[in-house]
Amino acid sequence: MASTGVQQLGDVRSGKLAGNIAAFGRALRRAGVRTDAMRIALAAEAATLVGVEDKLDLSAAMEAVMVSREQDRMVFRELFDAWFRDPELANKLLAQMLPSAEGKAEPSKRRPRVREALSAPRALAKPVEPARPDREIEFDAAMTSSDRQRLQHADFNALGAAEYRLVERLARDIRLPIPELPSRRLRPAGDAGRQHARMHWPGVLHEAARTGGEILRLPRLARREQPLPLLVLVDVSGSMERYARLLLAFLHAATRRAGRRDVFAFGTRLTDLTPAFRLADTDAMLGAASLAIDDFAGGTRFGASLAELRRAHACRLTGRRTLVLVISDGLDTGEPSVLEHELLWLKRHSRRLLWLNPLLRFEGYAPLARGAAVLHRQADAMLAVHNLSALEQLAASLAALMRSGR
Repeated sequence: MASTGVQQLGDVRSGKLAGNIAAFGRALRRAGVRTDAMRIALAAEAATLVGVEDKLDLSAAMEAVMVSREQDRMVFRELFDAWFRDPELANKLLAQMLPSAEGKAEPSKRRPRVREALSAPRALAKPVEPARPDREIEFDAAMTSSDRQRLQHADFNALGAAEYRLVERLARDIRLPIPELPSRRLRPAGDAGRQHARMHWPGVLHEAARTGGEILRLPRLARREQPLPLLVLVDVSGSMERYARLLLAFLHAATRRAGRRDVFAFGTRLTDLTPAFRLADTDAMLGAASLAIDDFAGGTRFGASLAELRRAHACRLTGRRTLVLVISDGLDTGEPSVLEHELLWLKRHSRRLLWLNPLLRFEGYAPLARGAAVLHRQADAMLAVHNLSALEQLAASLAALMRSGR
């Protein structure tokens, strides 16, 4: 029989390869990668076609069918390298985590999602249960006080996959009241607002006409209070990967009752997420935003993105009343002169420019990077957003900053 040029590995359903790939797929799910039985089956077929001699070829083939999101690629590669390095990997990892007489093991440099997936115990010698559809994890808020305290102060970048999903849900319950200022529109003044109200003379004459010329009441008008227009600029570069999704979910839920709300993502280019933020459901918003952003986990060119905002979306800034929130670590790869020029323009057309920086989690942090130094120089304030406690303090900080600038 003539050779077909494809190595035949036999029926994978009866060998160890299928079991290893299935277990690897379950580990990917524990790490938060969206994969299902169909993708695992495709990975087994891809392994049959490319063979197992070249690890790089096998990894590329399985990644092509098992990963559908850019932010999951590095997680897949780290987990693949660890999973297929040694068949006794689970026992070795367990031994490394246990204390020994010789001293502590070196801390793992893997991503939290990978560490959590590898440390999860694998079932041995258990009867095979019929396959059941995956269920969405329902989180129970009845945690112990120590668990709740730990999650309140845990850095988003240090959370495992399950903890990350739980914290994301908890962040959606935090409200962020946008500061209000008097608008140009008027409303009838109640008893509480009569001190700063002005006389409504047409109303006075109308009341007098109804009472035969007697003036029994003096209607007054006061300015309506309305939330400031909000412009949110979210950094979706690689260094902000763990913060961007969670902060988008937080802002979508926290500013639901705000007035005008414009949201842009920036990495190597500018992406308008305002249509996605109009969706009522936060999960639907995250799905739409994921489809819209094509430069997720890439580089950062904040200056060029602001230039695009100025050219194409300057009308989003409303008469020097807009509150601008820049969510970034300031690690910009563009020219500092371009960034400073665009930030100066943005400040001239907004009321406040606030920098929400997750790197404030480090004690003694100083903005020494070129982009961070420019952003720090031009921003009106720099606030922390690296854990739940910082998000809860954000509302009070916003109100104080706006009162001080009236």
